[in-house]
Amino acid sequence: MQYTRFIALGDSMTEGMNDEVINGKYRGWADRVADGLAKNEAGFTYLNLAIRGKLLNQVVTDQIPSALKFIEGRQTLVSFHAGANDVLRPTYDPQFSLPQYERGIKELTDAGATVIIFTVVDKVEGKGKIAKLWHERFSAFNDHVRIVASKYPTILFEGKKAEFLNTQSFLSSDRLHMNSEGHRRLANAVLEGLGYEFDPNWNSNIPLGNGKKISIKPLSNIAWVVTFLIPWIWRRLRGKSSGDGRKAKHSEPIIWPAR
Repeated sequence: MQYTRFIALGDSMTEGMNDEVINGKYRGWADRVADGLAKNEAGFTYLNLAIRGKLLNQVVTDQIPSALKFIEGRQTLVSFHAGANDVLRPTYDPQFSLPQYERGIKELTDAGATVIIFTVVDKVEGKGKIAKLWHERFSAFNDHVRIVASKYPTILFEGKKAEFLNTQSFLSSDRLHMNSEGHRRLANAVLEGLGYEFDPNWNSNIPLGNGKKISIKPLSNIAWVVTFLIPWIWRRLRGKSSGDGRKAKHSEPIIWPAR
């Protein structure tokens, strides 16, 4: 399939945090995928509606209606990567969130778009209650994503295919978002799955001693706690989100030349 338009939906991961900054905006894996899709495709257009901190319901109710206006059949590729922010919250209710996820995918596929969806890494280090809860929640979420993928005409990208991106060599200092090399490698993984030109070394040449997976014991690092954890808790207590007041990078189709 030769795509003529790419629409990226989701939260901070798809917005591009914490990749390199270009013209005041994070680049991110989705922009890099757009680079690859735009090659040899005159007039290729791109939208990125993702905003950091957004919950699944916000992506479905706010971003999808905007995307539907610009879908032009199967040649429009839509990426949908949302739900992790919900799963991380103590108040997570899968009986509410998971039907929302399926509703969003149904709306996009009913509109005729080619939709790519993602499972996520479902394990962290450790054997305590937090690690067990993390695995239970995210593995159940992944199972639901796979069920949705089997019911609707979607392209499923399995997070296990690039599990090494969840190690310190490919994470930024906040220990949650990928660094530039992580974004670059994920973009090439997606391009490979779509049948486009990609770097065949995206899943090789992993640095020796590339570090451990996400740690569930961050309190040992005071700088991390002060810089990232405390501000996150303070926003939660006030009912605020890092995405409040922010606008999407590219809310309407823009001509996207390859880099």
